[in-house]
Amino acid sequence: MAKSTLTKKKKWLIFGGGGVLLVVMIVASLGKDNTDAIKVETEKVSLQTVIHKVNASGKIKPETEVKISATSSAWIDSITVNEGDHVVKGQHLITLDRKQLLANYNSTASSVRSAEARVKQELASKKRIENMYEQNLASDQELEAVEASYQIAKSSLEQAKSSLESRKDDLDKARIVAPQDGIVTAVNKEVGEMAVGGMFQAEVLMIIADLNRMEVIVDVNENDVVSVNLGDTTEIEIDAFQDTMFYGVVSEIAHMAQTSSMGSAEQVTNFEVKIRIIDVPGGIRPGMSATANIITDKKMDVLAIPIQSLTVRPEGSEKSKFGKGKKPSGNQEGDKKPKAKKMEELVFIVADKPGGVLRDGKMSEWDEKKGKKSKAPKDGQVVHIRPVTVGISSETHYEVLDGLSEGDEIVIGSYRAISKDLAHNKAVTTGKDGEGSKSGFSVSIQTTKSE
Repeated sequence: MAKSTLTKKKKWLIFGGGGVLLVVMIVASLGKDNTDAIKVETEKVSLQTVIHKVNASGKIKPETEVKISATSSAWIDSITVNEGDHVVKGQHLITLDRKQLLANYNSTASSVRSAEARVKQELASKKRIENMYEQNLASDQELEAVEASYQIAKSSLEQAKSSLESRKDDLDKARIVAPQDGIVTAVNKEVGEMAVGGMFQAEVLMIIADLNRMEVIVDVNENDVVSVNLGDTTEIEIDAFQDTMFYGVVSEIAHMAQTSSMGSAEQVTNFEVKIRIIDVPGGIRPGMSATANIITDKKMDVLAIPIQSLTVRPEGSEKSKFGKGKKPSGNQEGDKKPKAKKMEELVFIVADKPGGVLRDGKMSEWDEKKGKKSKAPKDGQVVHIRPVTVGISSETHYEVLDGLSEGDEIVIGSYRAISKDLAHNKAVTTGKDGEGSKSGFSVSIQTTKSE
């Protein structure tokens, strides 16, 4: 009797274990639909303000900067100002040695006096000959000769006076004065040194700049400069003034490019852009580093999507999911390399069930039989590819011109999912329902040891 009871218990254990195993298999089968689902982050498309900026770095310089040089070479006798001093127009700055210049001036002045005496002498001879000619005591030839001598004397006097003016100008320029109001930003010579002057290779003795009018000179890449216009508002960050934003306007755009690393793989072509600073802060110095964000366009209340949500795929990429193992329709001969496909910009939009692709306002056909073979999660969430046309971009968003509507839910992460893993009608989970097992069920199995 006991043996019969034991046999029955064994049968119940076998049947009970088999039942539990069956339940586990059923639950696993039900939850298998979610095993291929990709966890993504989503966001609804909304109206936002998109501001397009061109970023560039450069140096701060005065709008007006004058380099002081000597017109002739001479020793420096005195310097009356120091670096950092404020000067006004006409203020005495540097005195050069005047001995040689003064000697040249005096020599030329003596020549002028000699020329004046010669003119007086020739004038007297001219009057005397004219009187004699009236009395028929002088010939025509004598009259013409005295007239020529007088004109030559006058010409020599004019030349001597012009030379004297030049010598006087050289003498005056030995005393260098400020050509404008400003700040002395550099003094490159000391008293007793030689100031090398001239018309072509004169040394810079001193620099005066107007620090009340400053500008940022930046290099803008050739791809961005086409969107920059005169008068564009600019945000300026100066390294020396932390956590402070300054503003300016584009005042000049170069027409000639500056190319570095010509002929190499690192070749860069930039254009110089000048930005005038509004409300120049105190303490600013020429040569400080600055970064400028040039605002080239601003659109308010437009559809916008995060930058990371936009990706690029070949046109017709939705067909590759259902066409595994088959040759592309455009490749008729297997021995020929398939033609490169045109790329399109798109986002992944969350949908309740598999379907076609909305492209250029038309919904593509969708094979429901093949769609049934695709695995979808229990909540029916999948993603559809949605080709879009974008406009300007900010640091974080793209303006959407066509392809989406306000309220559409799109995938914004992760980067791997958007760039590689996701495909048309791919099952996804957004994690909005909380954490749990993939199947949504939990099974607890207890075994009781028989005594």
